[in-house]
Amino acid sequence: MSISLTRYLVEEQRAKGRIPSELRLLLEVVARACKSISHAVNKGALGSELGDVMGSAGSENVQGEVQKKLDIIANNVLIEANEWGGHLAAMASEEMDSIHVVPNRYPQGEYLLMFDPLDGSSNIEVNVSIGTIFSVLKKVSSNAAVTEQDFLQPGTQQVAAGYCVYGPQTTLVLTVGDGVAMFTLDREQGSFVLTQENVKIPEDTKEFAINMSNMRHWDAPVKRYIDECLAGKEGPRGKDFNMRWIASMVADVHRILTRGGIFMYPWDKREPEKPGKLRLMYEANPMSWLIEQAGGAATNGKQRILELEPTQLHQRVSVILGSKNEVERVTKYHVTP
Repeated sequence: MSISLTRYLVEEQRAKGRIPSELRLLLEVVARACKSISHAVNKGALGSELGDVMGSAGSENVQGEVQKKLDIIANNVLIEANEWGGHLAAMASEEMDSIHVVPNRYPQGEYLLMFDPLDGSSNIEVNVSIGTIFSVLKKVSSNAAVTEQDFLQPGTQQVAAGYCVYGPQTTLVLTVGDGVAMFTLDREQGSFVLTQENVKIPEDTKEFAINMSNMRHWDAPVKRYIDECLAGKEGPRGKDFNMRWIASMVADVHRILTRGGIFMYPWDKREPEKPGKLRLMYEANPMSWLIEQAGGAATNGKQRILELEPTQLHQRVSVILGSKNEVERVTKYHVTP
């Protein structure tokens, strides 16, 4: 008998007391929004009532990245789906300069939702898997007004996190602190169905994911690790490695959750003043929690990502995550070169 996302969440709430009813309803709304985004992605150049969604929107986000039409569509879908339900106090998105407080005409809840509405959108035209990443925090301040400061909590404070990958199947991957579960969208039923529970990442791997074109800019510990992988059986690791790089974090992390591996987007010398490329709040924290819940590890090269104290809404960070033993090796190279 198939188990729907709703039933899974109800059973987590009923049997384990992990999910308050308001959080359960919030996650169901996020899932429905992801279904809408999946539909827009699947239509692609065929367009829809929204028009052709494949091209550039002619604008940039707060990070100075060129936005695709689908970036804006996905962002709007998530906002419009979530602002009226009474579960949220505010939202923050990689595509918006500042937070979006729930309008006064709607009841305000106790949760904060952060999301990267369409990760990997540079791959839209070439039909490579892209996705939505989300993270949920609980508002801890007693102030009635919501500010950016309310969002600046370490990743250890997340109460739910996940992503939806839009590929050959649309798959929702979720944790509420009780392991990692995967749900596949059954388009005939119109609902997400549980397809894997208790996802576990192998502690060792023979696959690494990194953008090799940046090799000349890497710091010494990263170059040392990759050089050892490339040396293969004849090198110090004594085994051959494969390289994988999709340039879509959702797709790369999904592969790691499915069969192991290590993903690296480290600090490099191109922009030495920036601690990394990926966003701590929208990408690194939710993905790190998923990886840890599946038995893996995630660091910035020196410390656990989930313990980093955020100082900015759009803060960047170096990311090394995946199979535990490989992440620990790279981290050791940073700490004791």
